Amino acid sequence: MAALLSALALAGCGSTPPRPMTSLPPVPVAPQADPGRDGPGANPPPDLLALPDAEPRLEPVPTGGPNKPYEVLGQAYVPLAGDPPLLQRGLASWYGRKFHGRSTANGETYNMYAMTAAHRTMPLPSYARVRNPANGREVVLRVNDRGPFHQGRVIDLSYAAAAKLGLLGGVALVEIERITYASIQLGSWRPAQALAETAASAQVPAQVPVPTAAPTAAQALAQAAAKSAPGFWLQLGAFGQRDGALGLQQRVAREAGWLAPLLAIFNERKLHRLQAGPYASRADAHQAAERLRQALALMPAVVERR
Repeated sequence: MAALLSALALAGCGSTPPRPMTSLPPVPVAPQADPGRDGPGANPPPDLLALPDAEPRLEPVPTGGPNKPYEVLGQAYVPLAGDPPLLQRGLASWYGRKFHGRSTANGETYNMYAMTAAHRTMPLPSYARVRNPANGREVVLRVNDRGPFHQGRVIDLSYAAAAKLGLLGGVALVEIERITYASIQLGSWRPAQALAETAASAQVPAQVPVPTAAPTAAQALAQAAAKSAPGFWLQLGAFGQRDGALGLQQRVAREAGWLAPLLAIFNERKLHRLQAGPYASRADAHQAAERLRQALALMPAVVERR
């Protein structure tokens, strides 16, 4: 550098004006992932294709929050209410590292290596079966986010779900079926072969048919009354007449919509018991009971079904 400065000084003393100094070539650096662009993670799990599907279960669905009408890019969206069946066929995309670790629409943390998805109008949370007609692969995943908001796309898959479906190459056609609360409560969301294998392993005949169409609300109530899922339940009331249980069920569904999908009436020992569940743990059930006490001044008892 000292020699360079001396040469420049001598050149400045001459009659010929110095030539402008050219910029030095940039130092080469290793390419970096553009943080503004989406894509796969640097070190995806090696057993990603062996990741199990999401296991549908009944969960409270809030009436507000992620399920209230919203607007994105000037377009208004109204999420579906209740327990609607939904069949769609359209383009699927996927999202990865750009959103990994951020909050989803319902306040959870997005994990690109979990079996989840984003949908514009399904109740959150929901469960859905997604099939790739090009290769016959299908997955069951949990919908916990809103999107995609690109024209023509119907679902945004997690990186893991897209990998299992063979869709990492880009946007592709898929078929979507929402799994209703009624089919979760009955267990009829499983393929017919899986239902038969489960029944055979328990040495009982398979008595739950796979419905060709989603049951109506009235059918769902009757089906729920015929079968209880194991776990912890909130008993809201026991009545000698079924009308009493139905009346309380309608009141709770109207005033605490987040609990509506979990309500069922069981006929036991000449009583009609209105219960909500199942919950995975007694602590979860007690937490829901406290929320219900504050909302409706009800004092439900926690019972366990085996």
